[in-house]
Amino acid sequence: MARLLQLENRGVIRLSGPDSRSLLQGLVTNDMDKLTNTAAVYAGLLTPQGKFLFDMIIVADGEDLLLDVEAARKTDLIRRLMMYKLRADVEIIDEPASVWALFDGEAKSGISYDDPRHKSLHKRIISVENPAPTADPLAFNDYEERRIRHGVPDGSRDMAVEKYFWLETDAEDLNGVSFTKGCFVGQELTARMKHRTTLKKKLVPIQIDGDAKIGDPITTAEGKSAGEIRSVSNGYALAYFRLEHAEANLSVNGHTASLLGKAN
Repeated sequence: MARLLQLENRGVIRLSGPDSRSLLQGLVTNDMDKLTNTAAVYAGLLTPQGKFLFDMIIVADGEDLLLDVEAARKTDLIRRLMMYKLRADVEIIDEPASVWALFDGEAKSGISYDDPRHKSLHKRIISVENPAPTADPLAFNDYEERRIRHGVPDGSRDMAVEKYFWLETDAEDLNGVSFTKGCFVGQELTARMKHRTTLKKKLVPIQIDGDAKIGDPITTAEGKSAGEIRSVSNGYALAYFRLEHAEANLSVNGHTASLLGKAN
């Protein structure tokens, strides 16, 4: 049975004009040549040092582009895009539409696309109205649990702005970076991390035998700091984790914690 959830923490920006794709191609982490009328693209906009600023799912709407972004930070992203636009023939519009998550169904209206980060998250829809009126409600906690179990971050709730390197967010596994497209903001350091270094910290999904909240520390049996909790749902959490402790006995608030292999 189809289940539907309006993602109230997401908003939409429209880019209109002949230079829309080329503008993003020079800015974001993924290759705009992958974007088609049937395939969305996940990407980040980084600092020059390769650290997270914004993430987005980019969707084609004819010749226009729609950016599925954090609603609370949409104005900041529009301002940043305007700064980069310069003489490009692009109009950047605050789009009055909502983003929806749809499991096991098809949309009747709006623009529908498979979530490019992980197949388990099924479809998303950009629409000004309910895109699947016959669908059952999808509980927010159920959506969150699935997102977290598969290691999918949700913007700045999980990724610390200007602190986490893009590859530390698991962006490579989530189809959020291209190492062949050429230049983008933060490309040099991102490529260097890929080819010359080993990640020491990374967002990973964990299971906790007890309550936890954002910011709670993860510790080893020896009392060493192994990371901190980001978003939480139904006993699962995303953690910014020190990978050197992957084999350690872990706890959060005295409760046993364990790393999850990502489900299929």
